[in-house]
Amino acid sequence: MKLRPASWLPVTGNQVFTFVTSGSRGWAQHYAQSGASFIRVGNLDHDTIALDLNDVQCVQPPVGAEGERTRLQAHDVLVSITAEVGMVGLVPPGLGEAYINQHIALARPVPGLEPRFLAWYLASEADGKRSLLSSSRGGTKSGLGLDDIRQVEIPLAPLAEQQRIADKLDAVVARVDACRDRLARVAPLLKRFKQSVLDAAVSGRLTADWRKAHPMVSRHAQLAAKANAGDNTTKEIDPENPEGWRVLRAEEVVQSGANIVYGIVQPGPKLAAGVPYVQTTDIVNGRVQVDTLSFTSPEIAGDYQRSSIRTGDVLLGIIRATKVAVVPEGLQGANISRSVARLRPGNEVMSRYLAIALQSPNVQQWLRAQHRGMDMPVLNLAQVRQAPIPVAPRDEQTEVVRRVDSLFAFADRLEARLAKAQAAADRLTPALLAKAFRGELVPQDPTDEPAAVLLQRLATSRPAPATKTRRPRADQAG
Repeated sequence: MKLRPASWLPVTGNQVFTFVTSGSRGWAQHYAQSGASFIRVGNLDHDTIALDLNDVQCVQPPVGAEGERTRLQAHDVLVSITAEVGMVGLVPPGLGEAYINQHIALARPVPGLEPRFLAWYLASEADGKRSLLSSSRGGTKSGLGLDDIRQVEIPLAPLAEQQRIADKLDAVVARVDACRDRLARVAPLLKRFKQSVLDAAVSGRLTADWRKAHPMVSRHAQLAAKANAGDNTTKEIDPENPEGWRVLRAEEVVQSGANIVYGIVQPGPKLAAGVPYVQTTDIVNGRVQVDTLSFTSPEIAGDYQRSSIRTGDVLLGIIRATKVAVVPEGLQGANISRSVARLRPGNEVMSRYLAIALQSPNVQQWLRAQHRGMDMPVLNLAQVRQAPIPVAPRDEQTEVVRRVDSLFAFADRLEARLAKAQAAADRLTPALLAKAFRGELVPQDPTDEPAAVLLQRLATSRPAPATKTRRPRADQAG
């Protein structure tokens, strides 16, 4: 392991913090609409020392020494000591009157040191945070004691280098955070793109140019639509949509005799083998996750032959989520749970086209509007059978499916690249911090006052140590 620069000095928290304590318990009774800020674990985060002040609870603190002991000052270092242990924050100037709860410790730096340097070190996954987490202890609840912070080892750089490191980290991490924010905005755009594709697909807009290039096919579709005009099971689509398209009820697009059904109500205990069955949770991004399927016994599956599935069946979630998937090859004879409905397409629609229609924004909105129940929204089959399905002519369905799948494949490639970029961005801050505290982020200046001389100089002006707090172990707090 590379040695740190000779001008650095290994110290402990006791040497660089004048005061270490934990926050106050039982202040929920003092919550108020206005007053002092009350910093909680939710105001800390990983890979940053900036406090998240978007949601800060206010308190009217009780009078007495307890309030004074936990009152924050600018540049105090905060560390989460219970629950999500090891998150670090630095109190900014101008915060005003503020306190911490019992899940947070404050460590007040010795005047003359760079608080940002100390905070960034404790936030570094490869350095201070790892040391703190290795000392995290507790019975059923992990936590840090105040002595863990007092005794944590810290490599102290010369003051000028502390400031250079802190300045560099502030600048570079800010750029990393901005990059991560921009990347985070891409995922919703891709989701909206897919929704727009689905909407265009079932409105005819996606294949408008195709119809112009295939006038004879479109003409045959118009004639077929007119021939069906007397059929009271159909209704006309929105006037803006092309001729030849119809809206049919879901029960009209399934095979005759193949009713829309839900699956097994009580599949029994989980088995290592048997008959696989699909639950709503097994439908992810429009596909059945075959590797996650549970199994039921052949006897139970035999009692539910009506809901057995085969390749090309379309599955619709009917409990909690209206997710959609087409049954892939290899699941012939499998089944579904009660949370899933099976639609077996007839001559009117292709399997993939029906799945596209069910996933389209208007149909999804219609389905969600039929949900009953708050804690566990449910669609009953009578409602599913009435779901309006925009149906294109068969030849055009083929083109719709081709175009949707092509555009979705493009979006999937972008999502994969986005995931790689996000993973790389997430690694940047930990890597920068590790580099900083190896002494490699900024150059050393031989004219800097060595850390040992700095500490000796500061010790002569350091105030007398505070009396030990009444709670040496913060993890004992309620």
